[in-house]
Amino acid sequence: MPSLSVLSVFVPTFFLVSLTPGMCMTLAMVLGMTQGVKRALWMMLGELVGVGLVAFAAGAGVAALMLKQPALFELFKWVGGAYLLYLGVMMWRSRGRMAIPDEVVDTAPAKRRELALQGFVTAVANPKGWAFFVALLPPFIDAGRPVIGQLLGLIVIILTLEFCCLLLYATGGKSLRHLLGRGGNVRLLNRIAGTLMIGVGLWLALG
Repeated sequence: MPSLSVLSVFVPTFFLVSLTPGMCMTLAMVLGMTQGVKRALWMMLGELVGVGLVAFAAGAGVAALMLKQPALFELFKWVGGAYLLYLGVMMWRSRGRMAIPDEVVDTAPAKRRELALQGFVTAVANPKGWAFFVALLPPFIDAGRPVIGQLLGLIVIILTLEFCCLLLYATGGKSLRHLLGRGGNVRLLNRIAGTLMIGVGLWLALG
């Protein structure tokens, strides 16, 4: 494990970075609005797996090679972005399993695998996330000590902080749903969530 002096700087730094709004946090808020916090946990699971892989690759030096070959990102980014864009359009039109169903209509919720895949793709296909880990993670690793042990310890902390922030955003989305839902504004809420999802898709594809 890293030393206490390293952790005293690492924890607040990565907590503030995780708390900053981004693609994954926006996605958590959208799913908190449309699917509820409990089902959004499946997206968080996929996102955390993706973040863990990216963080490990960055610490191990693989990310430097990946960033030199942007073509490896482009296909993944465009496919993932197009999928999220499609979901956003469907939500904006109050259709599909991702949309908030009308109280009278019983619509099947999104599948767990579908939610987890959204989180994973969003995390792995985000080049800014790779660049972030390449820039900030290595300085916290002491080359004079076993690297793998330090890296795994830091990744566990990163995933814990990331999960807490995702949970905060999803809970905020659920609260927003209750606030707007009282006035019968389900269609408006679907359009807000759909617009955010479209924004995440464009961000992922063009970012």
